[in-house]
Amino acid sequence: MSAQYHEGQNVIYLDHAATSFPKPPEVSQALLYALEQASANPGRGSHRMAVQASRELFNCRKTLSKLLDVHNPVDIAFTANTTVALNMAIQGYLEAGDHVISTMTEHNSVRRPLEALRRSIGIEITYIPVNAQGDINLAEVDQAFRPRTRLLVCNHSSNLLGSILPVAELSSIAHDHGAKILVDIAQSAGHIPVSLSTWQIDMAAFPGHKGLLGPQGTGGLYIAPDLDLHPWIYGGTGSQSEEIHQPTVRPDRYEAGTPNTPGIAGLHAGARHVLERSVTTIAEEEQHLSQMMIEQLLHIPGVSVLGPELGKERTGIVSFIMEHKDSAEIAFRLDREFDIAVRAGMHCTPLAHLSAGTLNTGAVRASVGYRSTVDDIDRLIEAIGYIHRT
Repeated sequence: MSAQYHEGQNVIYLDHAATSFPKPPEVSQALLYALEQASANPGRGSHRMAVQASRELFNCRKTLSKLLDVHNPVDIAFTANTTVALNMAIQGYLEAGDHVISTMTEHNSVRRPLEALRRSIGIEITYIPVNAQGDINLAEVDQAFRPRTRLLVCNHSSNLLGSILPVAELSSIAHDHGAKILVDIAQSAGHIPVSLSTWQIDMAAFPGHKGLLGPQGTGGLYIAPDLDLHPWIYGGTGSQSEEIHQPTVRPDRYEAGTPNTPGIAGLHAGARHVLERSVTTIAEEEQHLSQMMIEQLLHIPGVSVLGPELGKERTGIVSFIMEHKDSAEIAFRLDREFDIAVRAGMHCTPLAHLSAGTLNTGAVRASVGYRSTVDDIDRLIEAIGYIHRT
């Protein structure tokens, strides 16, 4: 759906894999309410405004628990984004000499923390290859485990290919080897059904600003109740203040400092919107639009679509390249000539580009969201066809 943005222009927004836009009206209303009515520090006072701020945070945890299938809301720690959540999990769990298994479709928010620990404390890493469609060989994953393997890290859906990994099966494999699993659900939370408890996921990092429809600067990390991480940051929590050590109670143990209460209130409103509309419904609509986009793109000479083949399940991410056309130029022209917002380049996932054969070219990524329409896809295809001819 076209939306208003700078200078009053209309934009066809197809960059939901980066950030959802526009937000539901109730998100900005919740932000404003929190700023005006609940601006005190949650957990730091007993006066009414502080209590209301605490209530905003807990209500958001409850809604997220329903969306993500989490039994206890206090097992969700709020963070500034998925990147912080992934760093909290990776740096809070791994120790010197550990072996980690990951995949060739990971975002730099996974790869860079892992590589930093390889340099600093000597962890070992195995990256499991995927094919050009993003499929992974489960037998190869199983064979990669070693005696010192403590963690399997993977995304639920690739932010380049739109492919969906079988995280329930991967979780079972990891547990069979006595390891834990950390899943990056940045591209699946709010877009397709997620069931962390049913899948027995140990840790899951998610953003607030993508499929959950919240504001930027919000996100979280789910930590299974039987798992204790070294806190990533230490400081005031409003609880057990007489102790010199970080509290053991959740979520305080992982949430030092004053939280982003207005942002979390906005996230709550966005997550509630997703819950009321139904993730299953959103997934069906986005699958329909992405399949329509792929089918029409493939009719344009010289266009190749990355990721799962037409008819195969994927999230609403469709990346493509065009012969004799630079991906960055295509994205620039879509914006300036057609008011269509997409993203081009490496998408912070060079290993996935290596797997897809596009490391040297990058790709154009069009990603649908909860308000995308058939008309949006038609206008994109019309614009791509014009760019192909000129």
